[in-house]
This record gives sequence, structure tokens and C-alpha cells, in this order.
Amino acid sequence: MTKYECRITKVSVSRAIDWERCRSTLMENKKPVYDLEERTARFGEQVIRFCKTIPFTPITEPLIRQIIRSGTSVGANYCEADDAVSGKEFRQKIGTCKKESRETKHWLRMLAVAVEDRAEEARILWREANELMLIFATIFRKLSTKKPKAK
Repeated sequence: MTKYECRITKVSVSRAIDWERCRSTLMENKKPVYDLEERTARFGEQVIRFCKTIPFTPITEPLIRQIIRSGTSVGANYCEADDAVSGKEFRQKIGTCKKESRETKHWLRMLAVAVEDRAEEARILWREANELMLIFATIFRKLSTKKPKAK
């Protein structure tokens, strides 16, 4: 169970004490609450914080710009998918989330090579990007295999 399984609107997870209270609330309900919008927003925030720690060199400059673009757009596209007016638009936006997650993984991999002393932090973000990509791929696949309604 991760911190992302708790909705921020119900219980704050900004402190360890609050996290314990959130976790105990989830255990009582025996049903974890998944808030993908919050998870993608936190991922974007983590990407920004990580990129602020990278030294700005001719090699890292384009990598940083790309990681920030793709890492933060995952959440933005998920918000758009959540507000979609049709199933087709929702599916398209989820597909975009999947692509942006995959692209973020690529840039994080390149940055881990460019700045070796930050490789472990990049790997942690890479794992989160991978989990998000797998989540969006599953949603996309399930929407693709959905049978059309009979008329």
C-alpha cells in the first residue's frame, strides 16, 4: 500500500502521523482508495523537484526540459481525460497519458547516464513512470476491447 492510495481530500498524507492515520482508515475499510489524479500530480511535482537538483550543462539542459514537459503533462492529460465528454475522447487522452509516461521513462534513463550521481533518484522516478504507464496501458486496453452496445 502506498501513500498515493489515500485521497488527499479525506486525510492529509503530508506528515508521517497523517499517513499512519490514513493507512489505518484504509485498513478499516479494507478497500484502498486510488486517486490517479493526485498520483499523477505528485509525480509531476517530484519530477520538477528532481530536475531542480540537476546541474545545468549543455548535455543536461535538453534532457531537463524534456523530462519536465513529459513528466508534468501526464497529470494534465489525465485531468483532461477525466473531463472528457465522450468515451472516444477519454480513450484518446488515456493513450496520450500512456505515451507521455513512456517518454518520461526514456528521458529519465538518458539523464541517469548524463548525471551518474543522481542515477538512483532517476531510477525511483523511472519506476513510478513505469507504474503509471502500466496503469494507463491497462485502462487503454480495456477500453479497446470493450464490446459495442447492441442497438
